[in-house]
Amino acid sequence: MLTNDVLLKAFDLMCAAKAMSEIYENNRQTCRYVHSTSRGHEAIQLAAAFQLQPCDYVSPYYRDESMMLGLGFTPYQLMLQLLAKGNDIFTGGREYYNHPNYRGNNKPTIIHQSSATGMQAIPTTGIAQGIKYLEKIQAGDKNNLGHSLPVVICSLGDASVTEGEVSEAFQFAALHQLPIIYLVQDNDWGISVTAGEARTANAFEFIQGFKGISAVSIDGSDFEKSFEAMEWVVNEVRSNRKPYLVHATVPLLGHHTSGVRKEFYRTEEDIAKHAANDPFYKLRNRLLEIGVVEEHLLFLEKTNADFIAKQFADAVASPEPDPSTATDFVFVPTPITEEQGNRTPADKEKVLMVDAALFAIREIMEEYPEALLYGQDVGRRLGGVFREAATLAEQFGDHRVFNTAIQEAYIIGSTVGMSAVGLKPIVEVQFADYIYPGLNQLVTEISKSCYLTCGKFPVQTLIRVPIGAYGGGGPYHSGSVESTLLTIKGIKIVYPSNAADMKGLLKAAFLDPNPVVMLEHKGLYWSKVPGTEEAKTIEPSKDYVIPLGKANVVLKAGQDKIDEGETCCVITYGMGVYWAKAAAKKLPGQVEVIDLRTLFPLDEALVFATVKKHGKCLILTEEQQNNSFAEALAGRVSKNCFYFLDAPVEVLGAADVPAIPMNTGLEQAILPNADKVYVRLLQLLNN
Repeated sequence: MLTNDVLLKAFDLMCAAKAMSEIYENNRQTCRYVHSTSRGHEAIQLAAAFQLQPCDYVSPYYRDESMMLGLGFTPYQLMLQLLAKGNDIFTGGREYYNHPNYRGNNKPTIIHQSSATGMQAIPTTGIAQGIKYLEKIQAGDKNNLGHSLPVVICSLGDASVTEGEVSEAFQFAALHQLPIIYLVQDNDWGISVTAGEARTANAFEFIQGFKGISAVSIDGSDFEKSFEAMEWVVNEVRSNRKPYLVHATVPLLGHHTSGVRKEFYRTEEDIAKHAANDPFYKLRNRLLEIGVVEEHLLFLEKTNADFIAKQFADAVASPEPDPSTATDFVFVPTPITEEQGNRTPADKEKVLMVDAALFAIREIMEEYPEALLYGQDVGRRLGGVFREAATLAEQFGDHRVFNTAIQEAYIIGSTVGMSAVGLKPIVEVQFADYIYPGLNQLVTEISKSCYLTCGKFPVQTLIRVPIGAYGGGGPYHSGSVESTLLTIKGIKIVYPSNAADMKGLLKAAFLDPNPVVMLEHKGLYWSKVPGTEEAKTIEPSKDYVIPLGKANVVLKAGQDKIDEGETCCVITYGMGVYWAKAAAKKLPGQVEVIDLRTLFPLDEALVFATVKKHGKCLILTEEQQNNSFAEALAGRVSKNCFYFLDAPVEVLGAADVPAIPMNTGLEQAILPNADKVYVRLLQLLNN
């Protein structure tokens, strides 16, 4: 309830926030890293923070330092991040000011927070999605739910609401009635862009178009009104489990950031108008009205100024990060380090690649109730456009296997929040060509989460992506995207070429606590492409796993040919395995073929050892060749195997065109095939 003690607590923290802003401004050389402060936003931020419990989740945005103070974090803890110090509890000196993350028992959980405007909306909505699922499966066990049901708050600036991915989050929350509050702090500015230049409606007006999300608009500079509104909304969401948006109008009293100063672009009249609405003085005057003596308020101001000065001095004196830790926490350790289980059990029959994936997911979902599968058209009616999820919804229910809208960003980004609440999502992008809308979430949120939280929030997600060209799929259903994905650090890339590898790698990818993208060549799914019959293999046992980063020798050269120096090797993956094996039939004993199976981590040890053994190497890819992963690998091979090479490392890929044509004759002209590989191998062997 709103008592005088609550008002005094809020004022005390506003004094701290004001003193922090002033000391940063007065020590600009020391505070050299870019930062924003909460001046003008303090009332609504504190009002929100005061409602939250340790069971809750919150995603503050970069201006929410007062919210952090209200949650119980100390100025010193915040200042360590401001100064990028080694003892920064959030990111160890890796992130900007007020980009927190937190996992503990005494405060709400905070997942990785990025600077990309509005990008936290999808991961945070994924938290609420995960909470709803957990409440459903744990409904019979009240002890698991705790005494109070959790709520999720996603804090946003008003300018971020124009982002398309914020709308994707709103749409999913409205459709599925998730327990989330979108707190939009509207100060009328998006750096130098005014509201009138950027949008046709404010967040309160905009949200009316999303049926199922309730909304309220308040004066976010008035602490009493903000507290009463947030108390009501949080209790409503805690009780009735439905989404809400709170639109809070606030002044912007500080600079956009320390590097983009208000006097660069704002008029004196605008600055004075905002200053007249300062929540600090509003609350101070209100306390005087209700009988708090001014001496006490002056005491709080002085005490906080002294306290902040001491905290700042301590933060400045704290140690810098140890440079030797700069590469820590890219990934957390995986439990799968060795091949296990039976790859070819006697009692099993051969299965297609698509069925091996289906059976693997079925076994996963039987064993792990925290596993879910979602994406476009994977639900009950169709079971995937390649039938790769057929019957799964019937067996496990629509709450575990379900369709999503055409929202690649949401499909991928929501897994951040799902993983944070302990779930293990498997999601599908329908075709590799359509992964690009999801790259923002994959790059900005998923790949950086483990590294920037010092290992507190690795994202356990398996993203399945049908890929590759065959049979006239055309320019938007045939693309290869591995080189694009491999430029993203912090994710793993798997590319199986047969049913046994599909099952073993899929199981290992699911069990890996890090994000894994699994590229699945749709031309190998059904072994319908001539020459790919060997993609159909005996189905491995239920416990079969292949550690990521272990390539496989799928064809050995003859030792007599090796001894005579008449051999070469092909390093490839996916459809390239079958082109290479077909070409090798015309060169008996002279070709060794390595199937990489995992593109990152890469089995460099086997690749380099194989190249050194033969002295001649062809790297084969289905991708367009120039600037590809294959060419990059060729450079590494050349450097590491230079003294063993008898010829330059060759690369063969698709022609350098922007898309795969639909006409099958044109498609064949663009792509590698067994005949083209044979010609190149013959040239290499005769070099």
